[in-house]
Amino acid sequence: MMTRAQLTDTRRWVVKIGSALLTNDGRGLNREGIADWVAQLAALRQQGVEIVLVSSGAVAEGMSRLGWTKRPHALHELQAAAAVGQMGLVQTYESSFQRFGLHTAQVLLTHDDLSNRRRYLNSRSALRTLLDLGVIPVVNENDTVVTDEIRFGDNDTLAALVANLIEAELLVILTDQAGMCDKDPRQHADAQLIHETPATNPLLEAMASGSGGALGRGGMLTKVRAARLAARSGTATVIAAGREPQILHRIAAAERIGTLFTPDTVPLLARKQWLAGHLQLRGRLTLDDGAVKVLRESGRSLLPVGVRAVSGEFGRGEMVALVDEQGREVARGLVNYSAEEARRIQGRPSREIEGLLGYVDEPELIHRDNLVLSE
Repeated sequence: MMTRAQLTDTRRWVVKIGSALLTNDGRGLNREGIADWVAQLAALRQQGVEIVLVSSGAVAEGMSRLGWTKRPHALHELQAAAAVGQMGLVQTYESSFQRFGLHTAQVLLTHDDLSNRRRYLNSRSALRTLLDLGVIPVVNENDTVVTDEIRFGDNDTLAALVANLIEAELLVILTDQAGMCDKDPRQHADAQLIHETPATNPLLEAMASGSGGALGRGGMLTKVRAARLAARSGTATVIAAGREPQILHRIAAAERIGTLFTPDTVPLLARKQWLAGHLQLRGRLTLDDGAVKVLRESGRSLLPVGVRAVSGEFGRGEMVALVDEQGREVARGLVNYSAEEARRIQGRPSREIEGLLGYVDEPELIHRDNLVLSE
């Protein structure tokens, strides 16, 4: 189980900033606050921490630009506000990060992108590539087209799903509260801050308030549920007050600030457990002896050159079994190419994929992070 002291060693963060912080509680974009958070994120990036920023605020900024004082209930009005507000939000982040020589990328996601296996892999590949390039992805829900925006939880759930997607070590949720208390501090003067707790603590939901602010839809309850969701893939979560000076630096320095929700297992082990039992097998790849040895002894990805035969009909992102030439299962994993494409590239080096298929998505047939060895 992760301790607060181990936060100093985390190297991949998802940071979510809520609407109340980003928009000065609805009075337009909090550009001074954004500049401060960006400066802290840039410093973390320079220290070798990979950052994905999940940003609320598009609807609230759109409301401000349109002169609306109350959050609309009609879906088409919410979508319109998001479309208008997204422009200001992205412009502000882009100019703020450019001051530190950092590129940003806008990534708009919906629930479907993270529940559909093909789109899950596409989203994961895009985010991992951006991180490899040193870019700061700025993720938001695609409010302009989504149909369940009100129920999404003010991006808390989205942030947890992104943490799952990229195997983040730490999810930071910045809010207007000091952290998780044993009762609602807005109603109980004797409420006590919980400094550290297992994410699976069954008492948390009863303690959490389910109400959000006038602009956001994420109360403490959605944040607790997000921490629990992130913990399933081994990600720790810190909920803390975004207006505290140097809050991100203090979290990185393991200061006893906010609430730390600890997972029960480490990220990679949790992901392997999920892969091992979560998905139905759709096909089979027969490997040569060299590929079997590399997988078992080196823990490396499966390349097309090591595949002797492909059986079954499967699509990108589906689960397949990997067997040796005697038919014994060696491993299973999420495949990056369809069965038809796998047959065309089997036994060939990765450099030939583009010539054979007309494009190249991944050099690996199955990436090692999407592969679990059989017992």
